[in-house]
Amino acid sequence: MSEHILRARKAVAIMKEYHPPLSGRTGLRLDFNENTLSCSPRVAARLREISGDKLTIYPERQPIEALVAEHLGFPRDQVLLTNGVDEAIHLVCETYLEPGHEVLIVVPTFSMYEIYALSTGATVITVQAEPEEEFRFPIEKVLSAVTPQTRLIALATPNNPTGAVVSREHILRLPKAAPQAAVLIDEAYFHFHGETVLGEISRSPNLFVARTFSKAYGLAGLRIGILAGSAEQMRMVRKVSSPYNVNEVALLCLPEALADQDFIADYAAQIRQGRERLQQELSRLGIRFWQSHANFVLARIRDKRVEFVQAMHRRGILVRDRNSDPGCAGCVRITIGTKEQMDRLLGALHEALEEIRFTPATSQVPT
Repeated sequence: MSEHILRARKAVAIMKEYHPPLSGRTGLRLDFNENTLSCSPRVAARLREISGDKLTIYPERQPIEALVAEHLGFPRDQVLLTNGVDEAIHLVCETYLEPGHEVLIVVPTFSMYEIYALSTGATVITVQAEPEEEFRFPIEKVLSAVTPQTRLIALATPNNPTGAVVSREHILRLPKAAPQAAVLIDEAYFHFHGETVLGEISRSPNLFVARTFSKAYGLAGLRIGILAGSAEQMRMVRKVSSPYNVNEVALLCLPEALADQDFIADYAAQIRQGRERLQQELSRLGIRFWQSHANFVLARIRDKRVEFVQAMHRRGILVRDRNSDPGCAGCVRITIGTKEQMDRLLGALHEALEEIRFTPATSQVPT
């Protein structure tokens, strides 16, 4: 009997699961790196205008895709709209990976690279970025890990959960070192850093760049992102993408989001200012943290991290425990908010640290 029941593929059966702690997220949400303010007022106005009949038709992605491509300065055949960066990662994995292939990732990083890669039956090779070295991208270790079986190198810059960035020089060494592999650069936090390799995709046929509208644009609930690459490779990726992967509401709102770049610039500036405030205060308090280029800061609260998360929650502020990430023992990640939200955060931070009787170690103080 057991030989004739439905079974998932072995790769799926043994892969790890990702369960984001979505339930009970009441209070100031500084735990998921979301936009903490709102979407553009232009997007909000467009949402109010959408009538029910717009939802009865299948979404037509191509016209908005062309608009996005023009915004980025590329032909439409080099840009694909996706259901968030998550789908972009999934599509690259489905297009290029088979059992026996190898995927290189530097940890700690976004969990979905590993999960989507494992679902194809590929082997994931991890390279550890050392916290003592500010989680700098270990380029030589990555290059030495490349083999003829390497088919994907995935990295985020700025990286989640560390906030570290990878230099342009190091990124551009990867497509040359592994021409048989897709090199996926996840720029989800681009707007809080400002540096990109998007302009290199036409010169590197195996380079892909992913972006999202979930962060600075504040459209996480609409689930929309971008995957860009060479026209030839994007033609392959489109084969495994549903023509209806992006919903109609997202497509109707995206032009308004793109049109309001003043909103994006203002919000990103507020986040950079708030990030600097938090880092200065953590330094003053003697709490070890890592210089961030994203909309969050990773800090080490050591063995008090669980008490700290709970103490902040009691004050109506959610922060994320990242203790289980490789190299992040005792760490929490704090999303940056607006000036008013940072005022509230810093006040609660002092109260929570006093409540849990946190004592900084001398070695915790960043240099």
